[in-house]
Amino acid sequence: MCGRFQLLRPEDIAIRFETVNTLPDLVASGDVRPTQSIPVVAMGRELALMHWGITPAWEKDTKKAPLINARAEGIETKVTFRQPLRFQRCIIPATGFYEWRAPAGGGRKVKYLFTRADGDLLALAGVFANYKTLEGLMTRSCVIITTTPNEVVAPIHDRMPVILSREDEDAWLNPDETESEALLPFLRPISAAALHAPIAV
Repeated sequence: MCGRFQLLRPEDIAIRFETVNTLPDLVASGDVRPTQSIPVVAMGRELALMHWGITPAWEKDTKKAPLINARAEGIETKVTFRQPLRFQRCIIPATGFYEWRAPAGGGRKVKYLFTRADGDLLALAGVFANYKTLEGLMTRSCVIITTTPNEVVAPIHDRMPVILSREDEDAWLNPDETESEALLPFLRPISAAALHAPIAV
């Protein structure tokens, strides 16, 4: 699961991801949370603000928390995500993501921060679509795709966000690529060497 992340350098997004536009007044945050409006790089390299978390059209319980993650395993068959995987993919830029682990002896969970070893922005794989917010408003909303953890994340948590390599970003954002079979290989854990050891925060 990926339920919190940080974005400390939003001014770097447009250059780093070569977006076709910019967004003014993006605000840095060390604690980005679900349901917030976040900068997202959509297919075609459009930079847009999207709502983090979707409430599918079939969900009748208005009090239920929105979906913030999509599991990579089987995503191509899920009613909520199979069309967005083919036609509405995105990258959620981040400078780090958080996971929690309970101490071996019990007690309060410890929060850990994961960042890239080279200091680059993380390119978190996501999908988006028009969905209802809990308030009943239609908005362009996104989720972060998660996968099994690599060797750095595994001691802390059993899931991690899919972090795209630079080599995979072009294909992920290419609107002409619509075949699930060609996209699924990108939904794997990033190499352990690409991440710093986690920092308790």
